[in-house]
Amino acid sequence: MSRHNSIARLTKITAAAAVVAALAACGGDDDGGSTATGTQGADLALVQDGTLTVCSDVPYPPFEVESPDAPSGYSGFDMDLMQAIADGLGLQMAVQDVGFDPLQSGAVLAAGQCDLGASAMTITDERKQNLDFSDPYYDSLQSLLVPADSGITSIDDLVGKTVGVQQGTTGEIYAKEHLPEGANEPQAFPSDAELWPALQAGNIAAILQDLPVNQEHARSDPGYEVVEEYQTDEQYGFAFAKGEKTALLDAVNEQLQALRDDGTYDEIYAKYFAMDSTGTSGPTAPSPSTS
Repeated sequence: MSRHNSIARLTKITAAAAVVAALAACGGDDDGGSTATGTQGADLALVQDGTLTVCSDVPYPPFEVESPDAPSGYSGFDMDLMQAIADGLGLQMAVQDVGFDPLQSGAVLAAGQCDLGASAMTITDERKQNLDFSDPYYDSLQSLLVPADSGITSIDDLVGKTVGVQQGTTGEIYAKEHLPEGANEPQAFPSDAELWPALQAGNIAAILQDLPVNQEHARSDPGYEVVEEYQTDEQYGFAFAKGEKTALLDAVNEQLQALRDDGTYDEIYAKYFAMDSTGTSGPTAPSPSTS
């Protein structure tokens, strides 16, 4: 649902539409501006004219969190990137908070609820059957988060214990494939909003999910620690309805490359994944040359 509409936003949308119309009337002038200067909103087949509607499963820090002071009402690595892309396209951005499973399955996008999905989503062959993806914008690792006094130091220590995962994620797949014999079946939760409290309440022994999210929890509560990281060669991409958003997909890729070229991508990345006191950082982002 779009939870942050206002008269001010409507005014901005009207103004943005007027600017786009004026630029379109200028014909084929090449002034070195953003890709959107010669693109009418209708060409992008947007759900709402003048607005880039983004579906995301919130919260999933540091990728997406509610932020009343942000233009869209949301911030985080994904949300800040999407805001910069929307700005480059001359569009407002609206965010709809949806469940991750219906988003990654393609159901939400196929229904036309939003223009694209931005939700720390790993590009996989299975998902490509129902979704189109942007160029990769982030490399990720999986990780194991446990209470600091649990005595658990690796996934092999989960014999007789239950690990929590988020439903429909690559973390769930990794857990099922790598848990030791004798471990309980992973317990799947709809989102991190339920997963993290379950660990805090002692209902599960550990969380296996994306490293930056587990790192964020460990930073927020020193009673928890990340004890293992798992290299999975995962890359995140923005998701689109299969075969239905080609023009928008191309425009997003062009804007993403522009953000890499002008340094904006690096600024946003550093904001959320700055080096810690040990001199190490979270997973590295794909370099501009790989996208």
